Amino acid sequence: MVEEFAWIPSRGRRMAGMVHKPTLDGRFPTVVMLHGFTGNRIEPHRLFVKAARRWVSKAGLAVLRFDFVGSGESEGDFSEVTPATEIEDALNALEWVRQQPFAEPERLALVGLSLGGFVAACTAARDGKVKALVLWAAAATSGELWDRLLDENLKKTLQEQGYLDWQGWKVTESFVAEARRIDPLREMLRYDGATLIVHGTEDAAVPVDHAHRYHSVAREPKSLHLIKDADHTFARLDWEEEVFTVTEEWLVRYL
Repeated sequence: MVEEFAWIPSRGRRMAGMVHKPTLDGRFPTVVMLHGFTGNRIEPHRLFVKAARRWVSKAGLAVLRFDFVGSGESEGDFSEVTPATEIEDALNALEWVRQQPFAEPERLALVGLSLGGFVAACTAARDGKVKALVLWAAAATSGELWDRLLDENLKKTLQEQGYLDWQGWKVTESFVAEARRIDPLREMLRYDGATLIVHGTEDAAVPVDHAHRYHSVAREPKSLHLIKDADHTFARLDWEEEVFTVTEEWLVRYL
């Protein structure tokens, strides 16, 4: 296995990425992984790192993990981030991958976690050339989640100062407005690739009904896989194994 750091251009900034590939030379079907809200290209319990290394070694895939602009080690500040900017970053990452000598440009997949799943659904629909889409604990309506999180005092603060201090992250009014405006379920109606939806039945951050909503609008081939008792990030070894295995089988089948 070869692992190489890369800078990926997007919107005048550089995004920090890690490329995993089976060998130094050759072209491979390639997976692009999209992290969640306030996350990064590693994710909790090294979820993205372990997934990438597994799929390279066991399935012969190449994988790109990267930090959106304003997240992780990428340039920019989180105060600039909105769901719309992350969709643009993801589209730019796909175009960067297509130009790389390790990728088979017609055999690309997106895997997105949480808000990254929201972004992945929109990106796949807008790009129009992604062969396989995998949504892990994906938010189907981000605005709805924010409405649940924000009490009247927080809403007032957001309106008055234009941002919230969200556990040390500067979440702007623009972020919340874009989250409400963008509808990944409507966008998914334009996506005609293969869609796998994986969700934990005890996800407290994004309720499992979001998975059912995605499944209802996705075109065939599609599959809904629920992991019994699993939380939002599949933070137990057997849950992790299940999500890695079912995703690997889907990618091998449809890439």
